[in-house]
Order: sequence, then structure tokens, then C-alpha cells
Amino acid sequence: MRRKSRVGGDAFGVVVLVVLVVLALPKAANAVHVSLKLEPGIAIPLSAPQSQIYDTGGGESLKALFRITRYLDVGPTGFFLFLPAEQKLAASGSVWGLGGGLRIKRPHDSLSAAGLSPWFDADFFYIQTGQISRPGFDAALGLQAPFGKTRAVWMGPFVRYTQVIQPDHAGFDDRDAKIMTVGLSFELGARPILPPPTVDLVCASPGVPAETQQVISCPDRDGDSIPDTIDRCPDVAGEMENWGCPHYDRLIIRPDKLELKEKLYFAWDQATLEEASFPVLDEVVRALNDNKSFRVQIEGNADSSGPEEHNQTLSENRAQAVLDYLVAHGVAKERLGSKGMSSSKPLDTNATAAGRENNRRVEFVVRFVIVKPGSAK
Repeated sequence: MRRKSRVGGDAFGVVVLVVLVVLALPKAANAVHVSLKLEPGIAIPLSAPQSQIYDTGGGESLKALFRITRYLDVGPTGFFLFLPAEQKLAASGSVWGLGGGLRIKRPHDSLSAAGLSPWFDADFFYIQTGQISRPGFDAALGLQAPFGKTRAVWMGPFVRYTQVIQPDHAGFDDRDAKIMTVGLSFELGARPILPPPTVDLVCASPGVPAETQQVISCPDRDGDSIPDTIDRCPDVAGEMENWGCPHYDRLIIRPDKLELKEKLYFAWDQATLEEASFPVLDEVVRALNDNKSFRVQIEGNADSSGPEEHNQTLSENRAQAVLDYLVAHGVAKERLGSKGMSSSKPLDTNATAAGRENNRRVEFVVRFVIVKPGSAK
């Protein structure tokens, strides 16, 4: 390994800047479920000639992780290692690399094992040491724990093995460089999850004293072992940590509403849905088709700018446009209703542009209705 070139430092800085810009855009980060992972650690040379020339040093890697599934992330990676020379007059060694890879992990929305998330990852790199470019790869094992109720911050130990493949170069030692890094990983931006329901799965018999209660079978239409009394999706099997609902990427099923994680977009001052809204509404269609007991009122909301009559008409038309989309994609019209709320239900202040943006929205209010098997969809 040689001294780090200025080109290497500049390239690594560009990677850092690009990742930070992506994470600074909340809408983009939410849409692609991206998180940033930092890995400072102690770097130890494992093989000659590096182990004979350099002492234990340090390293840092930076990863942008894009979620593919609950178990798999992929994304670009950059890293830098520095090893001080054993002899005072010798040059220190440094190496930087750019590449990408994948990570396999316990899902961050799993509530088992106290929320711990073991993970494995592997990367392939373009590596620069001095003026020589080389390929390389690494692999690591780690364990993370969440901090805070939203689970937006994760931290834990890791150990990483890095190997720099040395091609034939006249006058250079061609043995591969092998380095182990041990440290702490910090992950920011992981998507928050719902808290687990804490319930007693024993159903009570009305009119029978508690001390004489017998354990009886709880009603469970979808057979997912979650009683209908607490199952927010009683017609489709789900997970306890999701209150009995399947995993949805773009919405959360609350007791009284379908809460969208992403905004719906309309043409300016019109009731025409923009294409960016289609993936969100497609998932609403899926949730409604999964849950035949849901009856939904679609409420259009506006901010307080503009005439009240105009806001009322616009909010009504936008709610109707959403209803029409759901019907066109297979949801029975009799399960839906729409209503314009104008500016009567603000979520935020109307004194700022950001507040007005939050107030312009469409909400899905759910009425749970027990339906008989075989009823119309």
C-alpha cells in the first residue's frame, strides 16, 4: 500500500456528499427506503508484507443502503484505511476504495430477540493505493440494536475482513493485502415501525366471574392466531408486530384509518392525479382487497389559502378522483365514499408554506364492517 492520492480523497468526498444529499431529501429517502451506515473501526494487517511494515491503524466505511426486501439491502460503498509505519522514517500506508454490495439482515420491523438485528454483508471494490489501482472485496458480520421508539437509529459491533487483490507489477510484492477491521456501526434513517400490541389472548366469557373463567377459543377469521378483537386486518393473515396485518410499504393500518406514508400528488389547483400517486393508490387497492370488512370514506383536505368556496369544491373533486381510481382498479364502489373537508381539519399551521403543504392531503377513514364469506368484493 502507498500514500493516499488526492484523487482518491476527492472521490471519497464526492460519495459522501451524494449520500448526504439523498438523505437530506425526506421525500426521496422515504420513497426508496434509504439509510446511511457509518463504520469507524480499528484496522489490523493480517498478512505479510503489510503486517511486517505497518502497525495497527484505523478505518472508516460509508454505505448507502437501499431496501430491496425486508431482508435484503443493496447500495454503494466507500472506505478508507490508514496504517502507521512501524519505523518512524518509513511512509505510512493508506488505501481507499469505491464499490458496492449487498446486506442480509434480520428485518428492522421484527420485534423478536429484543429487536436485535444480526447482519452479513459483502462488497466488491475498485481500490487505489498510491498510483496503482486494484480490485478487492470484503465481508463482514455484525449485530445492531435500535435506539428510540421510531427505530431510526441503530448501533452495534462488527468485524470486517478486507482483501486487496495484488496483480503482477514489476518491482512490487504481489501478495494480497489482508486486513481485519473491528469497530462499531451506526445506521441512520431506518424506517420506523409500529409498537407491538400487548394483549391477553384469552377471551373472556360475559357474566362469568374472573376467577372461574376458562380458556376458550378466540374468534380468528383469518387463522393467523391473532384474535379478531385486536386484529386490524381480520380477513387476511398478518403478523403480530403489524397488528395482524400483512406488511405494506406505503401505508399503515390504524384502528380508524389507512395512514399513507407518502403524499398523493395532483396537478396544480386541479383534481387530476399525477403519476407519482399511482404506486401509493395501488397499495391502497391491495389493502382494501385484502380486507373485505373495510368501508372507507375518502376525505379531501385543503389549506386556508384561497376562497373557501373554491377550496371546498377542490377538496371534494380530489376526494372523488381518488375514489374513481380505486373503483377503476377493482374496489367495489359500495365500499367507498368521498367527502370534501375544505380547510376545516388542518394538521399543521397555515402560516407557513410547509404547514400549508401538510394540510393539503387526502385521508382514508375506515369503518370496519363484518362481512359474510362469499359477499361481493
